[in-house]
Amino acid sequence: MAPLVAALEAQGWSVWWDPEITPGDEFDGLISRELEAARALVVVWTPASVDSRWVRGEARDAADRGVLVPVRFDAAKLPIDFRAVHTTDLDGWGDDAQSPAFKGLRKALEAKLGAPHKPATAGAVGEKRGEVSICVLPFANMSGDPEQEYFSDGITEDIITDLGKVSALSVVSRNMAFSFKGAKGGVAEIGRQTKSAYVLVGSVRKAGERVRITAQLVNAANDAQVWGERYDRELKDIFALQDEISKAIVAALKLTLLPEEKLALEQRATTNVKAYKFYLMARQFSVMGNERHQEIIVRLCKRAVELDPSYAAPWATMAIAQWDMHRRSACVEDGQEAANRAIALDANLADAHAALGAAHQGQGRYEVGLEACQSALRLDPDSYEGNRVAGMCCIALRRYDDAIRYLEKAASVVETEFVASSFATQCYEAKGDLEGMRAASRRALSRVEKVIAVEPDHGRALGYGAGLLASLGEADRAKEWIERGTLLDPNNTILHFNFVCALARLREIEPALDLLSSVIDKASKGWLVWLDNDSDLDPLREQPRFKEIVAMAKARFAAEPQRD
Repeated sequence: MAPLVAALEAQGWSVWWDPEITPGDEFDGLISRELEAARALVVVWTPASVDSRWVRGEARDAADRGVLVPVRFDAAKLPIDFRAVHTTDLDGWGDDAQSPAFKGLRKALEAKLGAPHKPATAGAVGEKRGEVSICVLPFANMSGDPEQEYFSDGITEDIITDLGKVSALSVVSRNMAFSFKGAKGGVAEIGRQTKSAYVLVGSVRKAGERVRITAQLVNAANDAQVWGERYDRELKDIFALQDEISKAIVAALKLTLLPEEKLALEQRATTNVKAYKFYLMARQFSVMGNERHQEIIVRLCKRAVELDPSYAAPWATMAIAQWDMHRRSACVEDGQEAANRAIALDANLADAHAALGAAHQGQGRYEVGLEACQSALRLDPDSYEGNRVAGMCCIALRRYDDAIRYLEKAASVVETEFVASSFATQCYEAKGDLEGMRAASRRALSRVEKVIAVEPDHGRALGYGAGLLASLGEADRAKEWIERGTLLDPNNTILHFNFVCALARLREIEPALDLLSSVIDKASKGWLVWLDNDSDLDPLREQPRFKEIVAMAKARFAAEPQRD
């Protein structure tokens, strides 16, 4: 394996492989994180690996995601379900990068990844993007109040965003960096796992109107501090302080900012500290993904924009929350007005376009919604909301391959995410890919179970989890979750709708129709439109009672004008 890894790295590709795991690493979490982040997975078939259920499972997952590139050694007999997949035979390559076999592997990888970037020569640091790599670890909350976590996390995310504006830096993604939150491993180990030359660690202590931030930039190769500083400031200076920290890091790395980069670092979305705090609170609740928090998110965002009406980010976050609420009740805003306001304030804010796509999706305008999401993804290909909503639009349009691509991307962006990964399960099932469906269900369910362990009454997790259990054939456990969720959150329309989908997957037709009948009167217009396109309900569609329930509900909205 080592010669093959070395040959691939010599071509300019970044390679992670199992021997990089050190004693004490969290094996399952690290493997899962690396596999989900990989844009291509080279599975090496040998007589031993063919017999490994772990290797076969990883290969199946990679094939489902379209990232599998298999090779073979020692004339290994391929597993029967992979014999139709083109596999490069490397028995005769002789560690030679010029051999026909290795060139064939390179061609297969280029089809997935594009041409590799050759490593730069010495002295080229800072001349082009990617020469200096840095990982910003989540700043520790030293305030003595766990509820202040939102603030330290927000500071971290803003520093990641700021450093990402510097073309000479390659910054580890927010998702990867936050996966190390609370990790006990040393800086050198984290640098190695993230392939970062430098790691930024820090802490935030907020007390009243004062804030203390400490930051240290560490060379991951030798664990030596390159730069460090402690800042004691008034809270009103927080924006200037973030700018100061980012510029200090650039200076410590002996990089030169381009004029436009210097200007970008100095620009702030708001100069109102209170508006910033309320937005950070809203963003923290949004990450948690609990439907019960949507009203809180809207209230916090409304307060933020009252303080600074020109602050685009809370308008976008509010729009997403309103869209979520509108799917549960027709009596709330659908998010379109807030999304349009966010775009008018900052046309380069990806989440604003994603929010507009969500509003169109909620009204059944799936093509228009998809176009808005594609605008978001042109601005930020890693936008979680852009990928998630685009996937939902594609489900309604029955474009399942496109939906899987978007949803798998959304799931890879946020490690704790389970909504997009659950929808991906539905797409595999709709395609008739049962093996892919089971693999996706297991991945999503593992995330749901972690959420439920912390929040047993998390309605959204219970709803999607019941559907995943149904897909995996665990009928008794699915029904237990349905019973629990119905008691814990009796007024959550979307939760009950997800339970209808779970019962339909179990082919429990009459219980599914009974439950649908009990919640249909609370449905919004967009929710009813979604019923027409949700493949989960296909087992119910030819039932006369289903047609009657939906027709009666739609009749209530027939007189309402369609919103543009």
